[in-house]
Parts: sequence; structure tokens; C-alpha cells
Amino acid sequence: MTATSGTARTATVETYEMYETYETCDSYDGLVARVRAGELGPDPATQRIAVAFTTRQAVRHDGRGTGYRNEVLGLRLGRAVGSCAVEPGALPDRTVEECVGASVARLLEHPLPAVRVAALDAYLMHVTPHTPRNGAWAVPLPAGTSLEKSRARAKAVVALLDLPAEATVLVVGVVNSLLEELRSRGLSYVPCDLKGGLTEWDETVATDALTAAARCDALLVSGMTLGNDTFEPLRQHALAQGKQLVMFAQTGSAVLPRFLGHGVSAVCAEPYPFFWLDGGPGTLHRYGGPSPEAGR
Repeated sequence: MTATSGTARTATVETYEMYETYETCDSYDGLVARVRAGELGPDPATQRIAVAFTTRQAVRHDGRGTGYRNEVLGLRLGRAVGSCAVEPGALPDRTVEECVGASVARLLEHPLPAVRVAALDAYLMHVTPHTPRNGAWAVPLPAGTSLEKSRARAKAVVALLDLPAEATVLVVGVVNSLLEELRSRGLSYVPCDLKGGLTEWDETVATDALTAAARCDALLVSGMTLGNDTFEPLRQHALAQGKQLVMFAQTGSAVLPRFLGHGVSAVCAEPYPFFWLDGGPGTLHRYGGPSPEAGR
């Protein structure tokens, strides 16, 4: 990846009870350049990945007619885990061995985008964990079945949108629970995913997100877009058109809050371990969006 310097600033991030400042950046490449230069924390050449792993799952929730698969690369730096989801089977088996013991600086130059994103996420999670001090609002995720937890997460994500009824939302990265929650709130949507196909309700899934965005009032976008190079065009579209861009992020949960005020309006950050890994309680981390006390 060729990094170009971006303009950084100190942003005020609303945490509903307090205000805290931290530096954001106006482009992905600019953020990477600042990390490489050691401007946001310790020299990445001195930070080494202790553990690398992949997490794979297949799921079909009770009562749902379709299922899906997930595969996520995880890199551990200290107490932090950085993540990047990939298409199942896309990562070569040797990838985890290449990452273990390598410095963050070296992995930021890795030929695989997933490794670069996971390394950046691990570094930023290490230096800026999801805490109120860093602008995050913790949202408890209750214990439950896979479908119950999926629906609870969907409520937390969709609550970050501030839209009138009947507005249209572009949903990039089709998650049926998110579509279900949008429907329950009277919001229209355009589902979009690079794989195409149909939703649970037999709706056609668009494959060109940027084209579809032109006819939508707001964007609800998966962090997976960081790993397939589709995030920046969507961020730039939202910024230029003044549209809300809400990110739901397992991939890059510590990366995406760095773009608040630069096209990203809110983030629902979900670092590893993800809600689908067990039935116990968990925590999501909200950045921006309406106050949780607003009852939205």
C-alpha cells in the first residue's frame, strides 16, 4: 500500500456524559501514514504480534431460511486483538505463520489487505482501547441464542441512524437482522453485497454500492469494506453529499472511529470476541449518533 499523508485534526467526540478529544484523520492512507511515523503511539516497528489466528463459522439461525459463513483474521498485540473479515477460504494457510512475531510496521506493508487492516486495527486498539476516555459508550449485549444476540446487536446499530420514517438506507454487507430492524422502524433500504444474491425476503442484493448510494438518504456499512478497498469511496460520497454514514465494525473496530467528522457519523464497534462466538453477555461500543437516553 502506498501511503499518502492526510490532514489530521483533534476532534471533539460526544460520549453523552462527557467530552474527550483525540485525533482523527481525513483519509485511510493518511491514517496509515501517521501510524507508520509513530505519531499516534509507539513506533510500530517495536510492536510485535504475539498471536495470529483465524476464526471460521457457518450459521443458520432458527426460523431463518438462509445461512452464511464468516472467516476473520485476528492479530493480538498486548491485550488488544485486531480483526479483518475475509471471504471464506481467501486467506492462504501460511498467513498466520507470516504474522506471528512480525512487527506492526512490517505487517502494514504485507501484500494481503486483510493483514494490513488487522495489523492497523490491533495497533490502534492497543493505543486507543474502547473506553469512555477515548470516546466510546459501552452498550451491554445480553446473553441469548445466536438469533437473539444478532437482533440485539441490530437494534444497537440501527439506533445510530437519525432519520425520518420512510427514508432509504443503503446497507452494505447484508445482515438479515439489520434489515429486519430497519423494516420494523419504517425505513426502506437497498441491500448491497459483493456476492449479490437475495435477502431473506427475496429482495435482490445490489453489487455496486457506490451506484446504489446515489439513491439513498443514508449509509449503513460493514467494516469489511476496509478489507476490500470499498470504504474510502463510500466515505467520500457521504462526506460530499452530507449523508449519514454509520459503520458496524467487527473488522477495524478501532480504525473506523478515527474517521468521525470526516464522513463517518457514527460507529458501532465490536472487537473480538464477537457476539456469535458464545451465548453469554457481551459489550458493543458506540461512537457518535443519538444519545442512548433518547429512547431511539
